[in-house]
Amino acid sequence: MSEQPSYDLLCMGRSCIDLYSNDIGAPFEQITGFSAFVGGCPTNISTAARRLGVKSSLFTGVGEDPVGDFILHFLDNEGIDRRYTVRKPGRRSSAVILGIEPPDKFPLVYYRDNCADIALTIGDVQQIPIEKFRALLISGTGLSKEPSRSATAYAAEIASERGVAVFLDIDFRADQWPDVQTFGAAVRSVLPCVDYVIGTDTEIKAAAYKGSGKAEIQHSQVNESSVEADLAESIRTLLGKGPKRLFQKSGTDGCYMVEQPGDERVHVPGFPVQVVNTLGAGDGFAGGLLYGFLNGWEWAKAARFANACGAYLVTQHGCANFMPTQDDIQTFLKQHGGL
Repeated sequence: MSEQPSYDLLCMGRSCIDLYSNDIGAPFEQITGFSAFVGGCPTNISTAARRLGVKSSLFTGVGEDPVGDFILHFLDNEGIDRRYTVRKPGRRSSAVILGIEPPDKFPLVYYRDNCADIALTIGDVQQIPIEKFRALLISGTGLSKEPSRSATAYAAEIASERGVAVFLDIDFRADQWPDVQTFGAAVRSVLPCVDYVIGTDTEIKAAAYKGSGKAEIQHSQVNESSVEADLAESIRTLLGKGPKRLFQKSGTDGCYMVEQPGDERVHVPGFPVQVVNTLGAGDGFAGGLLYGFLNGWEWAKAARFANACGAYLVTQHGCANFMPTQDDIQTFLKQHGGL
């Protein structure tokens, strides 16, 4: 009899300290104070899944600095296994500063020069018994620079070979890339090893984008309409590379699922709530989706539960620190009509 995995989920990639504005609604230049939380797409997802009951582990890099201590202290308090998180001498733990101007303006500034999590290596991956996990979560930002790019691709390859489900959160952060074409090429390169893709419509278009003969779209030019691509064709492109299913996050509309290239999108309704802060909602969604997957739910139920987790988070002030517990989400569901 084969040994059962000791942990359910391994999340790989970005971690940081998040400094959130205390002045909700104030323009960024008028902010007078910030609160310190923990963030970063894979870190948020690991936290979201852990609070729901998943045995989650985080594989990230932090500096030998007080910010690294801050992140590790949070992980320990949450009960997240961080034995594979590494400290990187000479590197700094990353930071993000965020404004909150609901309903649709949430400016953020990344501080990722010489950051520790982008220094993850293939050697670091080789220290992890990936086959003992049931799922691996990687993110697009982990592909933005070396050596993390090769380490992320290697982890996905090993997981795929050993029967571990691989989830990719597209996590498109435009200012971490020279242009959209480079981002798309990097994401598409790992798709043969990915089982499930998660992204917004803009992220899906960016991941599929190969250019149109025009000038490259620089990160400063990226917005909701700058990537001139058909969504349906973009979904076909990504699924055609090998993933089994794609989940399109669609805000208050919920999400859409597509299983095969050319299939119709299946709509899974969302939950109407009063928006305080949309940042991190997609990570709450991913945590809920992974919870459903790891519990053997049908995809429609898992996606509806994921929508609830994302909706809950947009009513909160921040990301990882505000992810719902199982009690939180059950109360939310009772108040909003259930699954």
